[in-house]
Amino acid sequence: SFCRLNKKNFLEFLRAQFAAFVGTLIDYSIFFILKDLVGVWYIYANIVGASAGAISNFLLGRYWAFNVQNEVVSKQASKYFLVSLGSLLLNTSGIYMLTEWLQLDPFVSKIIIGILVAFSFNFLLQKHFVFKKSSTPVK
Repeated sequence: SFCRLNKKNFLEFLRAQFAAFVGTLIDYSIFFILKDLVGVWYIYANIVGASAGAISNFLLGRYWAFNVQNEVVSKQASKYFLVSLGSLLLNTSGIYMLTEWLQLDPFVSKIIIGILVAFSFNFLLQKHFVFKKSSTPVK
């Protein structure tokens, strides 16, 4: 059932991708504003943008995409923090490598790495670790 494709799982996947898209819009908007308009170093701009995007993605994931409000929010938030921290480390190191080693524009680096991390790391861990539905409801 890890990757079982049916209508329910597909709709959940689409909702999760939309929630991620909203989080990404917030992340990239803040990144662009801080980096290009304010002049903040791209690594710091990435950390601030990614943090704001993660908060919005968590809330959309909990209350809409995965619909698991009956789970303990602090437990979910702790798991989400670990996944977000891993995602932030993967994104930031990937952006740094593509920007510094391959001389890509930081925004292009952010897009490339963001797509890779979103599909290979974030969605799977959110679905099967953070927002995994327990068999017993929380009292």
